[in-house]
Amino acid sequence: MRRYVFRKAYSAFLTLIFVLAANFFLFRILPSDPVTTMARNAKLTEAEQQQLIADFGLDKPLLEQFFHYIVRPWELGISFVSEQPVTSVLGPRIWPTLLLVGSATILSTFFGVWLGIVSGWRRGSRFDKSSLVASMTTYSMPDFWLGMMMLLIFGATLGWFPVGGYETYGADLTGTAHVQDVARHLFLPMATLAIGYLGAYSLVMRSSLIDVKDEDFVAVARAKGLRDKDVRRHEVVPNARLPIATMVILYFGYVIGGAVGIEYVFSYPGLGQLTVEAIQEQDFPVMQAIFLLFSVSVIVANLVADIVYVYLDPRVRMS
Repeated sequence: MRRYVFRKAYSAFLTLIFVLAANFFLFRILPSDPVTTMARNAKLTEAEQQQLIADFGLDKPLLEQFFHYIVRPWELGISFVSEQPVTSVLGPRIWPTLLLVGSATILSTFFGVWLGIVSGWRRGSRFDKSSLVASMTTYSMPDFWLGMMMLLIFGATLGWFPVGGYETYGADLTGTAHVQDVARHLFLPMATLAIGYLGAYSLVMRSSLIDVKDEDFVAVARAKGLRDKDVRRHEVVPNARLPIATMVILYFGYVIGGAVGIEYVFSYPGLGQLTVEAIQEQDFPVMQAIFLLFSVSVIVANLVADIVYVYLDPRVRMS
């Protein structure tokens, strides 16, 4: 078991090193120049531009910049635009994204797994056929398109929910009123993200449950006289949940980076919206920090999924 965990952790570490290197050079091969963009907007002189380049350390050789970056990756630097530490720029954006992704993951997992269990157990029924069509539709539907439709119908047309933001600007609400206000702003992007991933959970759970139903131990359980409900609850579902358990962990890591489109559509002030702003403004340190955060979340999610799967399925530990 220790060797297995060590191998997975070592593989994750090597992947992280590769990501750090790619993260540095990726944004420096772009044809645009952030200093030129800032100088054009601020109408700086040539001497002021050179001073700005020196202040940001862009006058040093590329390899020297890379060495300083690779040995101190936790020093995220100073934002080119706000001239504040990158940690101060990222900090206020992390909680809104975690709230959005976490709540959407919980909802999509609960309803997707339930839908997959019921439809897989009643394979061929009317409920199974209708849920299968619905799951395939939501699975293949682009998130940003669904978000725009939700925004158009429930925000702009019906006016049931705010059309964007995290909270009402300038309201200065506290206590229960603040929670309700945040919940109203959160509902549409959360529902969009949950619906977009519900189909994937449902399809995987349905397929896994159908495969487990044909196993010999299920036939033995029926031969013992166990009720149909007990067979499903104690024999089939515990074995069919293995793929969905790892999928939930992996998707949580991927969704943090995949919420960019949703946050941009709903003008939600999270990491996704910050990503778009940093790309538009050519803010290299912020882009590097966001890319690194997204990559680390995926690497950690894969590592956790590998370790959790060993405890859920002892056969992997014995192999």
